[in-house]
Amino acid sequence: MPESTPTIALAADRDAAALRAAARPATRAGRAGRQLARSHKVSPVRPGLPGGQYRPLTDRDLERIHATALDVLAELGMAEATDEILDIARAKGCTLGADGRLRFPRALIEDVIAGAAKSYVLHGRNPDRSIEVGGDRVHFCTSGEAVRVLDFQTGQYRPSTLVDLYDLQRLADSLEHVHNVGQTVVATDLDDAFVHDINVAYASAAATTKPFGISSATAAHVPQIIALFDTILGGEGKFQKRPFCVIGGCPIVSPLRFGRHTSEVMVATTRAGLVADMCVATQAGATSPAALAGTLVQTVAETLACLAIVNFIRPGHPMHLGLWPFVSDLRTGAFTGGGGEEALLQAASAQIARFYGLPSSISAGMTDAKRPDGQAGFEKGVTVALAATAGGNLISEVAGMVGSLMGASFETMVIDNEMLGIIQRALKGIEVTDESLSFDVIKEVISGPGHYLGHPQTLALMSSEYLYPKIADRSSLSAWEEEGSIGILEKARKEAKRVLAMHYPESIEPKADAAIRERFPIRLAAADMRAGNGRW
Repeated sequence: MPESTPTIALAADRDAAALRAAARPATRAGRAGRQLARSHKVSPVRPGLPGGQYRPLTDRDLERIHATALDVLAELGMAEATDEILDIARAKGCTLGADGRLRFPRALIEDVIAGAAKSYVLHGRNPDRSIEVGGDRVHFCTSGEAVRVLDFQTGQYRPSTLVDLYDLQRLADSLEHVHNVGQTVVATDLDDAFVHDINVAYASAAATTKPFGISSATAAHVPQIIALFDTILGGEGKFQKRPFCVIGGCPIVSPLRFGRHTSEVMVATTRAGLVADMCVATQAGATSPAALAGTLVQTVAETLACLAIVNFIRPGHPMHLGLWPFVSDLRTGAFTGGGGEEALLQAASAQIARFYGLPSSISAGMTDAKRPDGQAGFEKGVTVALAATAGGNLISEVAGMVGSLMGASFETMVIDNEMLGIIQRALKGIEVTDESLSFDVIKEVISGPGHYLGHPQTLALMSSEYLYPKIADRSSLSAWEEEGSIGILEKARKEAKRVLAMHYPESIEPKADAAIRERFPIRLAAADMRAGNGRW
């Protein structure tokens, strides 16, 4: 008769206890102890694990989407190009029709794709945190620019502030499975556009030494943001030699129009030599066709138009191929980020970028749930896992976003970090070698103790083969009950508070900070950037 589930669980508890008992003496002496000690210094995951296993589109599908996107650019073109973009594009062979639409010849776009940058580095101020973007390497990024925050104390939403941005950025700085830090919220307490942009730049630089990204309201702010970063690095021109931040936005107003201010930012950052961090955010059924394939065609066309302008200015200049197609709930017209259609579109976008051989920026993890609940869990898990296995190079929105990108949550960011670790472990896959096939180990065990607990291979692989959760619960049911039946949300809140109470990166030297505060209208109080401020 097969064992019942409770019997299996009790056996598992006994096995776990035996493993702990086997491990304890091994840590004190002997070869097994040394193996166990080494195992705890090795993680089974790392930034940039390979994706690309999932392919929602066939090769024929990819060819047809590409061909139709070229038809759109050649025959329909882009509207509302700025005078600067018109001058740049017409000098390279584009034409302006009587209808005011800028058309891109097919061969010209093919040449742009062939000559575009295939990979590049996003620098962290801590060089160990720099990441290489391109190929099959997958990295996870925060972002979202929400306008509300789920408040720790009240459990209710409120407008996001500059201090919230700083706190969310430094929380992301502490999370090992977040590789790039994007702007999570808008500082709604700052009305002036320049004051907002310069403070977002300052707060992000103060909060993290990982590569990070922000947006800018206008191109006129870009030189000032660069000057601020130069001050941090201690000299004019230093930031552009090793930029640790990308300044981007959405240069397209779908369908098939350039946004004036945002496209000017694209031109300005390209001329400044910064990575062109552009995303094209169509919305199926609202600003792009309801047919998912049609949305991909339009998104690709709009993104290739941006790629062309960037490469007309600086051939081979690094740019994220920012294919961010979103979805409308056609019953209401509301934006939705958590459905199966969104998961498919983002995975397909990653596949399209791989088809071109170009670095991709896509989005996933945009749950429509208003709180970190079961809906948030399954929507985030499905969308991020598919985007990662499809090979998205920079997958944004992955941590902390709730409420269809309208809100951000500290607890959710902590929970999402754990999810990202699990997805990375899946990306790593299963290593099959003569040693890992374990024939000799099986032979030893069946003729010896009859179990693998305490075996040298088990001890050696405890951490290099397995990733263990920090807040997800794996205790027995009885132990969970005895410890107070605590759920993951409560654990995540406790962990977020712990980190935020103590993790205040000192990433700007005092002399540079003083110079910045003298020159720029910094609104983030120094007291808010030190422990003991009473927030946590």
